[in-house]
Amino acid sequence: MADTSIFAEGFKTDPYWWDAAPPDTEGDAPLPDRADVVVVGSGYTGLSAALELARGGVDVAVLEAHRFGEGASTRSGGMLSGGVNVGKGGDIERLYGADRVQAMIEEAAESYGHFERIIERESIDCQYRRSGRFVGAHTPAAFAAMAARVETLNAHAAAEARLVPRERQREELGSDFYYGGMVVERAGGVHPSLYHQGLRRACRAAGVRLCANTAVEGIDGKAGDLAVRTSRGTVRAREVVLGTNGHTGAATPWFRRRVVPVGSYIIATEPLGEARIRELFPSMRVVADTKRVLFYFRPSPDGTRVVFGGRASFRTKTALETAPVLYDYMLGVFPQLRGAKISHAWTGNVAFTFDRVPHMGERDGVHYALGCNGSGVVMMSHLGHRTALKILGKTNRPSAFEGLPFETRPLYHGKPWFLPAVGAWYKLRDWIDRRLAP
Repeated sequence: MADTSIFAEGFKTDPYWWDAAPPDTEGDAPLPDRADVVVVGSGYTGLSAALELARGGVDVAVLEAHRFGEGASTRSGGMLSGGVNVGKGGDIERLYGADRVQAMIEEAAESYGHFERIIERESIDCQYRRSGRFVGAHTPAAFAAMAARVETLNAHAAAEARLVPRERQREELGSDFYYGGMVVERAGGVHPSLYHQGLRRACRAAGVRLCANTAVEGIDGKAGDLAVRTSRGTVRAREVVLGTNGHTGAATPWFRRRVVPVGSYIIATEPLGEARIRELFPSMRVVADTKRVLFYFRPSPDGTRVVFGGRASFRTKTALETAPVLYDYMLGVFPQLRGAKISHAWTGNVAFTFDRVPHMGERDGVHYALGCNGSGVVMMSHLGHRTALKILGKTNRPSAFEGLPFETRPLYHGKPWFLPAVGAWYKLRDWIDRRLAP
């Protein structure tokens, strides 16, 4: 049973972000009989693709199984980066070669610029701030590995990265938990629900038909003549864009076998006051770390709360069940927060791929952009945009994430039965690393 003493009065198991921009069905359109392109999923991927397609003169319908803004796009920590996390935890250079990996990092860096242009072009007020990111090294060895990466990140991702030794860590973070770290200036934070709301409004203004509470049940036919079966009827389309990421389900079994949904859990504290937050985050940067079971946290956009996330469980658990775990994690980094209460706790699925990189491509008329690997706000917005440009015939070159072998594993059909064992192994390795650190 959860320790209720840590919960503030009025505690919610909805995302903190929904206080300002809750899910809705505003502008819900009737399901059309036909569209040039049907987009499945109204997250950042789907809306970014739909917006670009509509601006290119294409008739687009977006199908959302629930309310607009109810899925994973509005459940993130709202932390942004460009190129820093590509392939994290995987051996992508062995798989794809140094040149392809360099191209991926460069494109991921470009995606950050695309995000900034979109919110400026569409006048989206989403509390975006290019605050920079501090990446904490959980061991001295992790800090040494960072030192080896800084030059590459600056050369290919324009990251404006620099090392912060442990003796200067307090300039960035009011904590001694890490062994130094790395500052990446080309990074920041956003209010994810306000960003999503802004994309929805831009799509409606461009003529996109947004269909809420329309669950896709299957896709039949071939490129040029596809039938998308839904809970509200069938719509025919020339092409389909799949942007379901961590909620890819039985309606698209081939894709479901290639993404691994992983629950990510987040809490937000009650308001602590700007002065106290400044003590915890002197530079007001967003923060992540190098552990296999990572922590990611930040000051809220208004500078009054801590928003703290991590893999609190590798089993399916409720936000209420995992909130005390995250609270303990938070106290491990910030022991001075003991006694602070939690106002919100929530969860959402991210989508991992077996090679740890995002994938973009087309199969039988279904275009896809899947597998954010936990870094989706910028990247999935970008890949949705790139997918639309491909359909419009406006690309000058293929995406570095396009056409990669999209692998699955034997006995995997979309339900990650292996995650508890993998998660336990990762936690053990992190624990051993910390115990052996001087």
